[in-house]
Amino acid sequence: MSSQKIEHIPSPLEAHLGFWLRFVSNHVSLRFQQLLEEKGVTVTEWVALRTLWSQDETTHAELIRALGMTKGATSKVVSRLQEKGLAERELANGRAREQCLGLTTAGKTLVPQLAALADANDAHFFGHLPADERLALTKAMQALVQHHQLKEIPTA
Repeated sequence: MSSQKIEHIPSPLEAHLGFWLRFVSNHVSLRFQQLLEEKGVTVTEWVALRTLWSQDETTHAELIRALGMTKGATSKVVSRLQEKGLAERELANGRAREQCLGLTTAGKTLVPQLAALADANDAHFFGHLPADERLALTKAMQALVQHHQLKEIPTA
């Protein structure tokens, strides 16, 4: 008698929900990245700008948490936004170690334009779905985030 090893036959890629999530996500993200690049902004810069838009002043530490990046990487993002005239740094209460970050007038003008691009990108990919299906998809994704305690905002 010979012992035969029973092998598990791998399921096709298309049988996995993760495949479809990644497939759609990559296309949604790539198109949005291209729309942002036409405005001279990266996805990471967009997330930083949108975070800064939410408050009159944001500390460097708050932006680090929002971006989920290291202090050095976040500092480079802020420097690029400064070079583009979209953000500015000031010392917080005169303390050299703490900075307050904010948008310039140009940054405040640009954020709504970029938000409109995000809305248009969503409409491009999801606008054909009935409102109840879009809401169900959003709630399903939020439930996954909550269940797995996902915290970092995707910036790349």
